[in-house]
Amino acid sequence: MPPLARPPQPHHSPQPGPTPRDEQPVTQPIPFERPLDTLTEPRPEPRSGATDGTPAPLGPTGRPMPVFPEPPPVTRHGGARVVSMCNQKGGVGKTTTTINLGASLAEFGRRVLLVDFDPQGSLSVGLGLNPHEMDLTIYNLLMDREVTLDEVVVPSGIEGMDLLPSNIDLSAAEVQLVHEVAREQTLQRVLAPALEQYDVILIDCQPSLGLLTVNALTASDGVIVPLECEYFALRGVALLKTTIDKVRERLNPKLEIDGVLGTMFDGRTLHSREVMERLVSAWGDTVFHTVIRRTVKFSDATVAGEPITSYASSSTGADAYRQLAKEVVTRWPAE
Repeated sequence: MPPLARPPQPHHSPQPGPTPRDEQPVTQPIPFERPLDTLTEPRPEPRSGATDGTPAPLGPTGRPMPVFPEPPPVTRHGGARVVSMCNQKGGVGKTTTTINLGASLAEFGRRVLLVDFDPQGSLSVGLGLNPHEMDLTIYNLLMDREVTLDEVVVPSGIEGMDLLPSNIDLSAAEVQLVHEVAREQTLQRVLAPALEQYDVILIDCQPSLGLLTVNALTASDGVIVPLECEYFALRGVALLKTTIDKVRERLNPKLEIDGVLGTMFDGRTLHSREVMERLVSAWGDTVFHTVIRRTVKFSDATVAGEPITSYASSSTGADAYRQLAKEVVTRWPAE
């Protein structure tokens, strides 16, 4: 007789029991969406004025990005703050910043005077003028006491913003001023009548640390240092800082650095981000939160002879300079 088949047993899923720590199942790793080295960054501090404890987003400088208020309206014009755009290296965005920061400040109701203090006349060209066709420039104002400021100032094409133009004649001034008494104060003297006519005077310096630049620093309340986000642009900044310190000690005790501005920034490249990190490490909060990114619109606006704020009003470049204007005003003494 064949053996009886064993009746089928009901199926029961095994109940999970306590598992020793060293026998815990290994879970699949979660893919990272950003590099490992960024995971150890400290949690950013909340934005100034935040009440819900939400941390402010990190800006391109690696610091929490504040929200800058729109500058309050000006009730009375005058008492101008004089600011030099200064860097002995060429091609870092001094002229572009002078034009577009000036235009942005004019949008916020400031009366602005731009001073082309570079013999190349790039500022004048950038506003659509031909320097070689000008009968009077800042050179005449410096060297001829009979020439008045009103004779040389020309409209820039932007409401609320005027220009003191320049051309190659200015290169002779550096040689001729050497033998003048109080040669470092010459620009300060000729700009004195403008102080009560304007709210802001921006000086576009030549790419050197010669006598013309010393004149600009002596006439200024503050300095903005545009700095291209490239490794070689970092070299020589220490020399500029030394020059500013010497002018402050010997000629202009009120001179201060309003800020260092990162220009031509490309956040897609590791190189730009590393340069910005080194810049913030060296200069700290002197570095503006606002950075100026690379865009072809700047070149197009230069060819058109107008600021990017009017040529491409809704572009990222225009927005960046409007934000810079807000940030700059918050750093300046109350008007």
